[in-house]
Parts: sequence; C-alpha cells; structure tokens
Amino acid sequence: MIKTVKTIKSLEGREIQLLESQNKHFDKTVLIIGVFHGEEPQGNFLINEYLKTDTEGIKNKLLIIPCLNPDGMIKNQRQNSNGVDLNRNFPTKNWVISENKEYFGGTTPASEIETRFMINILDNYKIDAILSIHAPFKIVNYDGPAKEIAEKISQITSYPVQADIGYPTPGSFGNYAGVEHKIPTITLELPEDETNEQLWKTNKGVFDYLAKVF
Repeated sequence: MIKTVKTIKSLEGREIQLLESQNKHFDKTVLIIGVFHGEEPQGNFLINEYLKTDTEGIKNKLLIIPCLNPDGMIKNQRQNSNGVDLNRNFPTKNWVISENKEYFGGTTPASEIETRFMINILDNYKIDAILSIHAPFKIVNYDGPAKEIAEKISQITSYPVQADIGYPTPGSFGNYAGVEHKIPTITLELPEDETNEQLWKTNKGVFDYLAKVF
C-alpha cells in the first residue's frame, strides 16, 4: 500500500505530494521523483502507471514524488512559476547565479519551496538510492556512488550509461544528493520521440528493480 504522507502547495496553489509505501519491514529506502522540469512530464506518467500496479510484497520502502513542478508542467515550461530551474537551485558548493534565463538557479540557493521540500525529505529519511526522471537524452546518468545501479538500469532499458551529462550543472540535485551527500543518484533521461506507452513498456522494469531487487 502506498499513500500520501505529506503535501505542500506550489506558489500557484497546486499540490506537490510525497507518497510513501507502508511496509513496516524493509531493506532499503528509494526516492523516486518526477517532473523537476515542467516540459518533461513523462516521469509523472510513468510513476502513475507504476502506482496502478500491484505494489504488495515489495521489499524496499518507496518514497515517491509524482510531480515536483506542477506549475511548470501546466505551463509546459522548464522552470517553476518563479522562473527558477529547480535543478539549479540546490545549495551546492558550485551553485552560482546564472545569467542564462533557461537555467536560472534563483537569486539564492534553496530559494524555492520545491527545493526546500526536497531538502527536507533528504534530511528526514535515510535514503539508499534516488531515481529522478528526466528527458530527452535517452541515457542513464548518475551522480555519487551509483555506477552499479546505473549499469543495472541500463541493462533493463538498453539506454547507455553516461556519468557526465556533457555540460556544467551548478546547483543541481545530482550534485547535492549524489556528489555532496553521497546518496547514489540516478538521472534517468528518457527519449522524447516515444509515446508514454512505449516509455512505460521499456521502463516498468526499473520500478520493479528498485522496489523488489535493489
């Protein structure tokens, strides 16, 4: 059974939910996040498809945020309603004020309610692995001690493993959680030229792996 354990409101009043599996005994804790970027709604779809499946008997505790950026998703824009790229807003050692509007990380780190929500979750749970679902690169990117998990997910999806996304990401969640807090962090980059149904067929095994095998 998976139920909502915490809800916050976005600046425009939309719900951001944290769901948690209610298994009393579990081996590890896995955090799964959809829609850091509003124009990448695929994660919300995949997570909701997974929630329709039989989740009884999973061995790991699951923490799930179907949509971190509902304001951005409703507008089909990367940033939240403040114009901040949430994946550049974390208080990392390499955070900077960006002059690039598309990747604007806020005027201060952790300025956004969505960012503080994520930080609070990391502060209050002992998390063993994180899956953050993005698009459009069709790769399994990772930060921190996550190479083995990335390789397993690559076997499931046939997406190649890529440790470096190829450009600087100051203030990113991967830097914050994976590099600085040493939590194995996977950024699953989905292709943008496939239907949601095709993406689910390819990636449903990732959810089963994290819930039942990892």
